[in-house]
Amino acid sequence: MRRADRLMQLIQILRDGTLHKAADLAAATDVSLRTIYRDMETLAASGVPIEGERGIGYRVTAAVTLPPLNLTMTEVEALHLGLLAVREGGDAELSAAAARLSAKLDAVMPENRSRAPQGYALAVYPFADAARGFQHLPSLRQAIRTRQKLALTMNGVERTVRPLQLDYWGRLWTCVVWCEKSRDFDEIRVDEISALRILPSLFVNEAGKSLSDFNARQQDRTGG
Repeated sequence: MRRADRLMQLIQILRDGTLHKAADLAAATDVSLRTIYRDMETLAASGVPIEGERGIGYRVTAAVTLPPLNLTMTEVEALHLGLLAVREGGDAELSAAAARLSAKLDAVMPENRSRAPQGYALAVYPFADAARGFQHLPSLRQAIRTRQKLALTMNGVERTVRPLQLDYWGRLWTCVVWCEKSRDFDEIRVDEISALRILPSLFVNEAGKSLSDFNARQQDRTGG
């Protein structure tokens, strides 16, 4: 398993909000305890809201906030896009300013984590290609709002999905979908979408295919 895939799997395990012991995480991902400790440090440094420490357990907390501001996911996206664009521009002064702003954001991020993220708005490691997914976010949001099906191409395979919810994990965006190919729910990484097309066909809530059904399944898996 690629490290980025394992880190995504860890996020999905931890997102239920309950504490998970490092030994259980190691068993679930078939790696050593030392690797889990490194992975937790990497996720925290990357901006994923990780709480916990060795010997106690880990969990992912909820929304990203910057006191005294509460940011929506769309506003966080705009923040990322803007700082990345400025940082990569040819103006050295503005690039330096973007770096300073990133440092200031780090300083005011919530303190209820094992460690503060480094380079909050600019670094994308460990998901180095996460910025590729930015181009698809407007279409995904539109399709979710209008309940339109999507034709996605991922890893050379095209499938039709019903987009249900966008989630943000410290620079990495995922989307909960109902896949008509597998006839099941999936959480896809937006940066792994190579092509996206909004289809004219609409969808309605159907038993077993809705976001509430997905959430219920997640609660059943975690015993919530």
